[in-house]
Amino acid sequence: MKNNVTNKVRQQDAKVLAQGYTRAIRLMDIASIVTFLALEGTLVYQLWGNPHVGPWLVLSVVLLGYLMADFVSGFVHWMADTWGSANMPAIGKAFVRPFREHHVDEKAITRHDFIETNGNNCLISIPVAIMCVAMPHTSTAWVFLAGSLGSMIFWVMATNQFHKWSHLDNPPALISFFQRVHLILPPAHHQIHHTAPYNKYYCITVGWLNKPLAMIAFFPTMERIVTWATGLLPRQDDIGTEAATALLASEVGGEAPVVQAAKALLERTEEPESISSARPSA
Repeated sequence: MKNNVTNKVRQQDAKVLAQGYTRAIRLMDIASIVTFLALEGTLVYQLWGNPHVGPWLVLSVVLLGYLMADFVSGFVHWMADTWGSANMPAIGKAFVRPFREHHVDEKAITRHDFIETNGNNCLISIPVAIMCVAMPHTSTAWVFLAGSLGSMIFWVMATNQFHKWSHLDNPPALISFFQRVHLILPPAHHQIHHTAPYNKYYCITVGWLNKPLAMIAFFPTMERIVTWATGLLPRQDDIGTEAATALLASEVGGEAPVVQAAKALLERTEEPESISSARPSA
């Protein structure tokens, strides 16, 4: 069934998609990066020397923010891959188009400069940055919340840079080391997502959450809910109607891997009992 779906995949023209990066979007990216960095700098200034800040709190918010960013990157990636169209007003060219282009030409991101690579993520992080700066920072709880969200959006900003590095043929030595020890997104891990029909392993900050989310069938379940509520066909704009319809049909009725694993474990635990009960009594 997987090969059948893959054979039906129909994608858009890479050159046409690349031409969608207009001067207006370029200016928006520049403004977004400048605004985001200014807000993050303001937050650091506000928290620097705050009596509620300590080494353990800093370590906690950095790690929690990294995990949160990994989940957010996966959720946003899933939404952009699965729903909408590059032709949608306002957000189509700015947000959906880069995801369509990336599946057609995954090396295109390696030719993008810092601004084109990171502008979108800075833009979507600005509202959260404003909220962090506006918080009172008068207690440990407030500082922890502001620090965690501030850390999360910093890593969200860095996500597309990590993503870009995972597509480089020869990344710098330090980046390659971080990839090998899986502190940032490894190329081999991310390549799982780039196998048609592009419907798994969406988390691209570091990818730590991809396996757990796949085990509980998080994104397929979300798709079924959205399709049930709206009638929309997942990935129709990305891989074409025929492939999207075939993929949906192949997933209907399937069990989540975690359910399959639980059943297998239950069968193994029940097996000794049935064997012992079959033995004749002494």
